[in-house]
Amino acid sequence: MAITLNSGFKMPIVGLGVWRVEGKEMRDLIINAIKIGFRHFDCAADYKNEPEVGEALAGALQAGLVKREDLFITTKLWNSDHGHVVEACKDSLKKLQLDYLDLYLVHFPIATTHTGVGTTASALDEDGVLEIDTTVSLETTWHAMEDLVSMGLVRSIGISNYDIFLTRDCLAYSKVKPAVNQIETHPYFQRDSLVKFCQKHGICVMAHTPLGGDGYFGSESCLDDTVLKGLAAKYKRTVAQILLRWGIQRNTVVIPKTSKLEIGREFPSFRLRANKGGHGPD
Repeated sequence: MAITLNSGFKMPIVGLGVWRVEGKEMRDLIINAIKIGFRHFDCAADYKNEPEVGEALAGALQAGLVKREDLFITTKLWNSDHGHVVEACKDSLKKLQLDYLDLYLVHFPIATTHTGVGTTASALDEDGVLEIDTTVSLETTWHAMEDLVSMGLVRSIGISNYDIFLTRDCLAYSKVKPAVNQIETHPYFQRDSLVKFCQKHGICVMAHTPLGGDGYFGSESCLDDTVLKGLAAKYKRTVAQILLRWGIQRNTVVIPKTSKLEIGREFPSFRLRANKGGHGPD
């Protein structure tokens, strides 16, 4: 299953996030994920594991498990590199051992003091407050992102963790429209207005933390919800399957993050439907 972005490229609707995956686990995770059908991998400079992802991808490509054109690789620009977009992108490409990225995102709508390309440090002042770089606007950052497309380094560009107002602003000043807005969204944090606004304006919503909990914003996990557990037991599905299917049926791309190799069991091969008695799978 794939969705066509406003850039014309197709993105698999289910991806695998690699946040907090330890380096030693990365190779087995990615190799096994490819073997069971994953083609979309969501990375970021700030995850500090791009070299390990690169080694794993190179191994899979060399072994003939997959072709580069069948993979969809996303990574993200960190806050401290807003004034060094091209250099940061090239640094990620080198670490990932790739010639181009399928998608490059502005990780957060904030520029912080530069600490060195690819270091992803967060500089603090003497009071322990984050050092904001007030000389780099989001518009400046976005135009540098657009340059990456014309340079052939990136196929699609997008934003991440942008609210409805910042997304609107980006649409106003952009020459190349953002193809994606990656946000946290799940049944406990639905954000319907933002999701609908993005979709109305041709921006694909990518749902990080689609199972709830363990995200940047401290939301609770949906996996322990009694209603969802009841549905999963009734229809012989896992709670994760119910949650991922819910996200897909909202026309959002879902990227669960896990280091468990049995994630292949979570591919949601059914459809939820509404009926008088509640909800059930087709």
